[in-house]
Amino acid sequence: MSALMWIAAGSLAAWLWLLLGQGFFWRTDVRLPRTGPDGSGPPELDGSGPPEPAVWPSVAVVVPARDESAVLPASLPSLLAQDYPGPAEIFLIDDGSSDGTGKLARELADEHGGLPLTVGSPGEPGPGWTGKLWAVRHGMALATTRLAVDRGDADGADRKDADGRDADRKDNGGVDYLLLTDADIAHEPDSLRELVRAAEAHGLDLVSQMARLRVVTYWERLIVPAFVYFFAQLYPFRWVNRPRGRTAAAAGGCVLLRREAAERAGVPEAIRQAVIDDVALARTVKRSGGRIWLGLADRVDSVRPYPRLGELWRMVSRSAYTQLRHNPLLLLVTVAGLAVVYLVPPAAVAAGVLTGRPAPPALGAAAWALMAGSYIPMLRYYRQTLWLAPLLPLTALLYLLMTVDSAVRHHLGQGAAWKGRTYARPSAAP
Repeated sequence: MSALMWIAAGSLAAWLWLLLGQGFFWRTDVRLPRTGPDGSGPPELDGSGPPEPAVWPSVAVVVPARDESAVLPASLPSLLAQDYPGPAEIFLIDDGSSDGTGKLARELADEHGGLPLTVGSPGEPGPGWTGKLWAVRHGMALATTRLAVDRGDADGADRKDADGRDADRKDNGGVDYLLLTDADIAHEPDSLRELVRAAEAHGLDLVSQMARLRVVTYWERLIVPAFVYFFAQLYPFRWVNRPRGRTAAAAGGCVLLRREAAERAGVPEAIRQAVIDDVALARTVKRSGGRIWLGLADRVDSVRPYPRLGELWRMVSRSAYTQLRHNPLLLLVTVAGLAVVYLVPPAAVAAGVLTGRPAPPALGAAAWALMAGSYIPMLRYYRQTLWLAPLLPLTALLYLLMTVDSAVRHHLGQGAAWKGRTYARPSAAP
């Protein structure tokens, strides 16, 4: 048996294991909980989902924003228009913008009305903090104080429901939940209501939805669905949602966080240096005993455009090496793994055809077919042509190159750069 045939057989075996033993990552049916948080239990027969809370908890929507004037008109009005029955207020934290983000936010609030909006400015990040988490910290502190004062119960007085009965929960800080959402994320009017309803019905401390990213241009079609596909392969949603499982992840564009869980986990101080802050947040909450849930969104969309390859390249490469913990050995293993799993199948088909040996192309074609088939559900979720499925090896090659480029940039001191700031690896931060 030739070396090529052994490698092709190994790739096929890897795909069989991935499809059956990696938490069914390729399925796209993990959506906002309507049964058990892990997808178990009988479905709601009337399709209405979990029951509504007797008393709707208070929510502070915290939006860190840095130079986001281009996307705010498409996103902020959707937050202002949230149809939420309980107390809710938006806190947009202008993180040193130079494009008038804060001013534009106030103008949009005046124009559209809806939920109250407060625009804050935290100043430059403190030592060892990323700009986003510094802004989140400021927003959380502002929200806790503001909602407590506005509701007149900062002393922890009992809350009443609509009939004047004592509510089950005591309020110790004026806000029950924090919705952490990015400035480029647009929400359907019932998004907040459904997030809170799921959290309350299932006792979840963190509910996160991976926003449906924009897919319009050729490069977005080629790369964006694969971005979510690879993320789910790395963090299978079903594993994330197991209460006793070790896997933890979240999608930073849409995270509903119970305030008590944030305090118990020491968030955001505990993750202040994290560049991949959503995954760090989920891990910290889960390790502190919190229950988390992650799934694909039906009511939440990103409006940020990535029309050219260079913009998508920078989005991936700025954090890819951070994901590998800045470890050269992990980089080598990752590159080898991507090559065997994604590049060997088409290479085996081509080499086998050229050499006339039947076994390598047969094994390669089988692995390629499994690969393409596993990608189809994600393409359907993004409403894309299924002809993109056989092109997944090409997309994987681009991601491999982006990962290598990320490592090179980090070693040159140019890694983890975002909107004029470059972050050192945590061990080198002050």
